[in-house]
Amino acid sequence: MLAQLSIRNIVLIDRLDLRFAPGLSVLTGETGAGKSILLDAFALALGSRGDGSLVRHGETQGQVSAVFDVAADHPARALAVAADLDIDGDLILRRVQFADGRTRALVNDQPVSVQTLREMGAALVEIHGQHADRALVDPSTHRAILDAHGGLVPQAQAVATAARRLRQAKAALGEAEERLALLRKEQDYIDHAVAELTALAPEPGEEAALGERRQVMQQAEKVAQELQDAAEAVAAPIGSLSAAIRKLERRSGAAESLVARPIAALDALLLALDEADRSVAEAIRAAEFDPADLERTEERLFKLRAASRKFSVPADDLAALRDRFGADQAAIGAGEAEVSRFAAETAQAETDYVAAAEKLSAGRSKAAARLDKAVAAELAPLKLGSARFLTQVETDPASRDSGGRDRVEFWVETNPGTRPGPMMKVASGGELSRFILALKVVLAERGSAPTLVFDEIDTGVGGAVSDAIGQRLARLAARVQVMAVTHAPQVAARAGTHFLIAKQGGPKSQRVATSVEALEPVSRREEIARMLAGASVTDEARAAATRLIEAAGD
Repeated sequence: MLAQLSIRNIVLIDRLDLRFAPGLSVLTGETGAGKSILLDAFALALGSRGDGSLVRHGETQGQVSAVFDVAADHPARALAVAADLDIDGDLILRRVQFADGRTRALVNDQPVSVQTLREMGAALVEIHGQHADRALVDPSTHRAILDAHGGLVPQAQAVATAARRLRQAKAALGEAEERLALLRKEQDYIDHAVAELTALAPEPGEEAALGERRQVMQQAEKVAQELQDAAEAVAAPIGSLSAAIRKLERRSGAAESLVARPIAALDALLLALDEADRSVAEAIRAAEFDPADLERTEERLFKLRAASRKFSVPADDLAALRDRFGADQAAIGAGEAEVSRFAAETAQAETDYVAAAEKLSAGRSKAAARLDKAVAAELAPLKLGSARFLTQVETDPASRDSGGRDRVEFWVETNPGTRPGPMMKVASGGELSRFILALKVVLAERGSAPTLVFDEIDTGVGGAVSDAIGQRLARLAARVQVMAVTHAPQVAARAGTHFLIAKQGGPKSQRVATSVEALEPVSRREEIARMLAGASVTDEARAAATRLIEAAGD
């Protein structure tokens, strides 16, 4: 509930600190005293549109702070958590309005966006009045209100879950179909490429090996004769050297000192010639090749390089490309299976959604009938006995909205025989206020903000209707905190707390200010008497005020 409201430098309000209690609080005062200013300031703290003209003349800024005492599981705290705010203790919503039009929004002295402040304010307070901008009966909220009244929140959550799963299934199916379509678009090319590369059977490093082999065979043709000549040149002296060494060895016994060194030198030379002969022989053998092998090598090298150009990849990457195309082929088959699986999941999600939505629609139809009946019971005492309240539920079977397939809007028929229509368009200002009051009385136990504000909803009605309004406000106040700006003494008499709003200062005063005073019992009786009698309060008016207060307490 609202525990405290502090206002600084807003229009006629200089400095104001109000404390509020549970139950029904009323604000009374003469026309022009500043009741609307007080509500405008309160609405500013709740996230309404700012305006530099709200700042008191001569000041650079004004501000409004509203302190709320709410349960730990209240939705406003969840909004604060989502905004990464420190929410220990009370929730303090504060708005600073600068004279140049700028504003600052804070929650527990932590900066927030105005949107966050507005969402938290809407969860904490509902302001209802005779004008559309105060009514807060946006048709977009009617479906949630009906669900809360009918105890359908679990079913609505089930529909939201089913809708989310359906969206996810459709998204997954769409992505799978898109992937498969892209693969199928290239399927002929992929199939051809796999067949060609599989037949080619490329290997990494093959191009370099073939190029080197071709170069060797091409060079062998050029050096073959030179190698043969070298072999003959080396072979010729080997025989004569061997014969010379044998002759010298036969003389070594008689003239060893003369032949020993020549024999050693000739042996070394013979060994070198043998090594040269072997090397030349190996070269000759290496240079031997089959011309057909050269042709085959060049043909293979040509095919690899042609494929490299065709597929725009290095020849060494052809094997990896073949594998990728093969994977794409497999992906087409897997994609078809994936699409089939996601299609089945989507169909099941569709079935689940329809079932949950149909159950919710049936519940809403029944809840709408109960709500219409309950509101109707409240209309006659509010001088709306000939009017009808109608909860319109229109179902679109094609809808897959997360809130279900139903569009819900509150309609009214203000007089028999007239055409019913949306409550905001058909009802007059006074009628709208009373319709809202009847609706809030019925809905108070479910789906209501913890603080309700009613701005002059008793305007233009007689004493009996005012008393009926007071009774209903008191009934509401047994469940939620209610604040009412009123001119009806019958309403004021039922309040637990009575605030008097007045202007201080006059023509000779430099500044006029609005003051708010919490009335004690004697002052309260005097104010109610003034509301009954007007400017001149008589003893009869005081006696009537006493009777109203006593009757309200019975």
